Amino acid sequence: MGREQGWLAEHMLILGVESPQGVKHYVTAAFPSACGKTNFAMLIPPAAFKGWKVTTIGDDIAWIKPGEDGRLHAINPEAGFFGVAPGTGYDTNPNCMEAIKADTIFTNVALTPEGDVWWEGMTKEAPAKLTDWTGKEWTPGCGRPAAHPNSRFTVAATRSPSIDPAWDDPAGVPISAFIFGGRRSTTVPLVTEAATWDEGVYMAATLGSETTAAITGQVGVVRRDPFAMLAFCGYNMSDYFAHWIEMGRRIPYPPKIYMVNWFRKGEDGKYVWPGYGENMRVLKWVVERVEGLADAERTAWGYVPRHKDIDWQGLEGFAAEKYLAISAIDKSMWKQEMPLHREFFDKLGERLPPAMKARFETLAGSLG
Repeated sequence: MGREQGWLAEHMLILGVESPQGVKHYVTAAFPSACGKTNFAMLIPPAAFKGWKVTTIGDDIAWIKPGEDGRLHAINPEAGFFGVAPGTGYDTNPNCMEAIKADTIFTNVALTPEGDVWWEGMTKEAPAKLTDWTGKEWTPGCGRPAAHPNSRFTVAATRSPSIDPAWDDPAGVPISAFIFGGRRSTTVPLVTEAATWDEGVYMAATLGSETTAAITGQVGVVRRDPFAMLAFCGYNMSDYFAHWIEMGRRIPYPPKIYMVNWFRKGEDGKYVWPGYGENMRVLKWVVERVEGLADAERTAWGYVPRHKDIDWQGLEGFAAEKYLAISAIDKSMWKQEMPLHREFFDKLGERLPPAMKARFETLAGSLG
């Protein structure tokens, strides 16, 4: 696909969201490795969201192109799903567990005496005896993981119970919203809507994520991973930003752009947001924003939902104070964040699009 026609986005899933009224929207979401792409792609709504359905187009790559309807369309070019095994279980991703029950390739996982596979997070209790990913005997409490932290599985898309009927449609599916997100323990709110297309491109361009075992190097360091494409962009990253900006100008109905962060921590060092299926609450707000049905508060970073703007049915115990802790815009933290944006942009030199420079100056100025 030529750049004049469209572009490729790595680490970008595509899913469908259908309301009880039968209204369906397709949403893409791009995350760096080990940030929950496959879980989000196969999300099952909480029991309280009766009538809501989520279907899966793909979990890792999107080919994006303008359609004749004036909207951007996305195609999944892959035949299957490729996910991180540790942390995947029936509690976190039942659709995925059903998909990988058979006809699946696993790498660097542990083996049971019966020849089955196992990894940390697959079950609440570990088996009494395993062969670890290096071929050594393993027992609970031996002091090392049974599976490699970046062990993987790959399975045909057609095995997923959530597969969308249009998952391999060559025409693609029309995109209502782009979602980007990384692993940040502070600073970035649970969800933010960009006020304009250019502000959304800025959000994605400055995406940062704390490194995990899926990334080479020191774990826990914030690394800029623009559009989750750092390892995959085939041309100058400044030109990639410019291409996104250009495509937003060329189409009559560009999707809204959102930033999410499931990983903010409290003072106790634990994640505040429950994540997994509860991410449906954020997804529902996104879809309702697209339809003009949900409200939000304007902040320097973008539109952030207030506690009352999120549907809490079935999760009434999640107090407003907890939500404020993961949705507030802390100016002191953002004043520390902005020099990191400048440092990243300085590396890109003079080819950085003027729209990115202008947004940086506006955002930095709004923080005082």
